[in-house]
Amino acid sequence: MKRIMIVRPSDFVDISLEIPGIITDVKYFTGENFVGERIDGYESPTILLTEKATIALAGVQNLLIEEGHGLKVFDGYRPKQAVEHFIRWGNQKEDGKTKSIFYPSMTRQEIFKSGYIASESSHTRGSSIDLTVINMETGKEVDMGGHFDFFSEISYSDYDHLSLAQSKNRVQLRYLMRSEGFEPMQQEWWHFTLSDEPYPETYFDFSIRD
Repeated sequence: MKRIMIVRPSDFVDISLEIPGIITDVKYFTGENFVGERIDGYESPTILLTEKATIALAGVQNLLIEEGHGLKVFDGYRPKQAVEHFIRWGNQKEDGKTKSIFYPSMTRQEIFKSGYIASESSHTRGSSIDLTVINMETGKEVDMGGHFDFFSEISYSDYDHLSLAQSKNRVQLRYLMRSEGFEPMQQEWWHFTLSDEPYPETYFDFSIRD
């Protein structure tokens, strides 16, 4: 039975304090996202995850560091109020503000119908994460053949019209994440959920703060 909780559990942690060298870029706080503004519930540029998911993510980071790479994380725990913000945006008239960057070939309604944004997000359970890989020396993202929150079949995990290098980068990311217990999402190469998540039936709605 699904539950909604508004209190932050003690095992939700700030990944920046727990994983050495990890980079965060919280698009839903900065406003650099498909909605075009700061999202409800994001009161600080902090990525929270359950401790269990954080430990698994640290394992991925350690594997990448050995190769001179590391993780950049865009989103982790997402409050229920943020998902409701997305839904409100999806029901509003198109203004063209972010369409060319994030969903050039789709309508707002099609984004939801295609499963890119869900009315109940796995992020709200605290063990899902959106991320990519960076070169630690240059700080640049490796080429994945598309950017975070680009709503198109190009973003499918198994999209097969990529360059060899782009395909290899996606495959490596999936392999490393799976090796530490995460499962990928079909529609989004950047999205992963811990298989053995501690709160599979609980959706949280506390705001993200330092």
